[in-house]
Amino acid sequence: MSSLKSFEDLECWKAARDLRMFVSQHILPKFPIDEKYALTSQLKRSSRSVSDNIAEGFGRYHYQENIQFCRIARGSLSESLNQVITAKDENYIEEDLLQQFREKFERTKAILNGYINYLAKTKME
Repeated sequence: MSSLKSFEDLECWKAARDLRMFVSQHILPKFPIDEKYALTSQLKRSSRSVSDNIAEGFGRYHYQENIQFCRIARGSLSESLNQVITAKDENYIEEDLLQQFREKFERTKAILNGYINYLAKTKME
């Protein structure tokens, strides 16, 4: 981790950023205006929270705190998936958009889990 100068160097942050931009560019524009202060706002906040918490954890300079913020990010990631499923259930988006999101979700989750495992192992050394 010493070679990492910024949270921007983290692969999990890059994946979370990609997921957030996908939500903003492809999913949120599909929502009706009456969801502006409900599902739109919730999904916008939860998808942003993933990368926000990864960045905040990185800035703590303490393994256990970093792990905790990554776990919070993982929770926000799952929350985002649930909200996209809700959007599909409400017929705001099509199945193919849900599947594209699921791919980004799975990729981000896998990288984030790997980073959490790395931090936990490094903490023990």
